[in-house]
Amino acid sequence: MESLFGTNPLSTPVGRKIERATDEKLPEIDWALNMEICDMINTSEDGPRNAMKAIRRRLSNFKATQQIMHTLTLLETCVKNCGQRFHLALSQKEIVVEFNKMVQAKGQLPTVIMDRLLGLIQSWADAFQGQPGLNAIVHLRDTLLKHGVEFPAQDFDSMSPIYTPERSVPEPPPQQQQT
Repeated sequence: MESLFGTNPLSTPVGRKIERATDEKLPEIDWALNMEICDMINTSEDGPRNAMKAIRRRLSNFKATQQIMHTLTLLETCVKNCGQRFHLALSQKEIVVEFNKMVQAKGQLPTVIMDRLLGLIQSWADAFQGQPGLNAIVHLRDTLLKHGVEFPAQDFDSMSPIYTPERSVPEPPPQQQQT
């Protein structure tokens, strides 16, 4: 589906799955579908980039709060189960700008969404600290702190680490972004 602005990110194979996994009408998270999306991301050359575009699209509708919560859960699942290529896609300007828009729209989003988003930003910033190419999330967290944004308290005992297990299939190397 082409438009003046390019391909609809939800029309790619991974985009269609992301749309299903983040449907506002889902009563609960479809973990099998989330893991299938992770597998698609990990095995496709364009998986991380296409997934991030679709995720960005799903986060942009502030009125669809359940959709946003499902999308944040999917995003957390992808960060924990996809490799470096996905982490690099998470650190691209477009998604960081989307996170910043969401934080700036504080009054338009329920507190539960804001706390979830800020908690994820905090945990990713901690995990990505000092890693080349992943500093955009760290920079976003630091900028938000400088502007007085308060991050929710973290319960480190209940959190699972951001750890991507060794792959049974080799991961394709990251490609340079064309500007």
